[in-house]
Amino acid sequence: MAFRSPPQIAGLFDNPVSLPMLLDEIPLGVAVIDKGRRIQLLNRGLEALTGYTRQEAQGIGCEFILRSNVCLEDCPLRQAKPIADPVSVEGNIVNRDRQKIPVRLTFSPIRDHHGKLVGYLETVQDIRLLRTLGSRTEQTYGFGQIIGRCPEMERIYQILPVIAQSDSSVLITGETGSGKDFVAEAIHQASPRAKGPFIKVNCGALPETLLESELFGHQKGAFTGAVENKPGRFRLAHNGTLYLTEIGDLPLALQVKLLTFLDDRVVYPLGSTRGFQVNVRVIAATHRDLERMVREGRFREDLLFRLNVVRLRLPALRERGDDIRLLLDHFLQTFAGKLKRPIKGFSARALKVLLAYPFPGNVRELKNTVEYALTICQEDHIHTKHLPAYLLDPRPDFEKDPGEAPRQAAESAPVLAGEDTSVLDWSTVERRMILEAMVKAKGRRSRAAALLGWGRSTLWRKLKQYGIEE
Repeated sequence: MAFRSPPQIAGLFDNPVSLPMLLDEIPLGVAVIDKGRRIQLLNRGLEALTGYTRQEAQGIGCEFILRSNVCLEDCPLRQAKPIADPVSVEGNIVNRDRQKIPVRLTFSPIRDHHGKLVGYLETVQDIRLLRTLGSRTEQTYGFGQIIGRCPEMERIYQILPVIAQSDSSVLITGETGSGKDFVAEAIHQASPRAKGPFIKVNCGALPETLLESELFGHQKGAFTGAVENKPGRFRLAHNGTLYLTEIGDLPLALQVKLLTFLDDRVVYPLGSTRGFQVNVRVIAATHRDLERMVREGRFREDLLFRLNVVRLRLPALRERGDDIRLLLDHFLQTFAGKLKRPIKGFSARALKVLLAYPFPGNVRELKNTVEYALTICQEDHIHTKHLPAYLLDPRPDFEKDPGEAPRQAAESAPVLAGEDTSVLDWSTVERRMILEAMVKAKGRRSRAAALLGWGRSTLWRKLKQYGIEE
């Protein structure tokens, strides 16, 4: 049930103060919870972390909004005896975009003037930056989650801290899978805005009407189905960073609205004449040639000038020399630890194949390839038989002799030659099929779903079911 009017605090000042506005100024996620662990109020910081608005969360159990491992394992509010003092625990939450975020949760009791417990105040602190700084000493070559030691990457490492300290718009360019998302988040985490939200929007993932509402918000009744006010991603990113990936796919009409925002920093929700001033840094990324799109009339030149204050080009993996070996070893160690496999490394022949392959899907494709190989490998080293079949014969299908089809089908089969099929269950076979398709599709879900003959939603469900990361 929504508040008919915003709750207020009286007695502190000459006039009552709006409680939601007061909580919004706190640079942490904050929730007010009743004794039944139902959320009564969220601040803007927690809206940004979880992706849920305060209207959507009100009256819902906090475990359904935070979706934290603490809720399942050791929630202090589930103890037989109510907490008397603040309690802090570390864990993870899963936001609306299915991102796992490490956080520190603090629970404090709220008592009335008689000392009776009436609810709890819960704060949620994003500790990704602390985790990154803690792990940075373990990384010889890297910045945040970016790894590499080639001259091009070293140059990027040197300039990233300088860029992070400014508030200028940034345009990141590079091929698909080259690591643009990691660079954008590294800039945010190294900036003075690190304690604020980092909000990502894929400009090519939604149709124009939905994308406008997602970015700028809407007022109740602005269109059919708008049953409540929605703040939009710009307002959720207040005091933080808004990351617009695939900016080249932004429709021309929204390019005008984005340009207007970059000029005056005011957001106008759909159906409203009232603007909202927001303090947001904009980082944009694309794999497209924006200058060519400008010449073709598909991208506004003035918007390109406004976004192009600072420009970073990420090199393709094939341009990074020895970084391929460095990344192979890194992902091997990462997935071997995650999957608890005692795999020591790559065989000489498998390594030769991997180092010779150009990886058109860049780091994302390399990561998927290593995960696939580790998943099906039952030995202490990864051999060529554990690699995706197309790495061994990377020619396009139209160049292959039709007589090769039986051999290719055999190589692509999810069951390995010489493997005892009697001990394989369907889930094992299906997981391998999915990994093969993801590697062939170079991480593109829609392409992988088409290869498998599934709908995109079916593939997404299976990825979650088997714990497969892109």
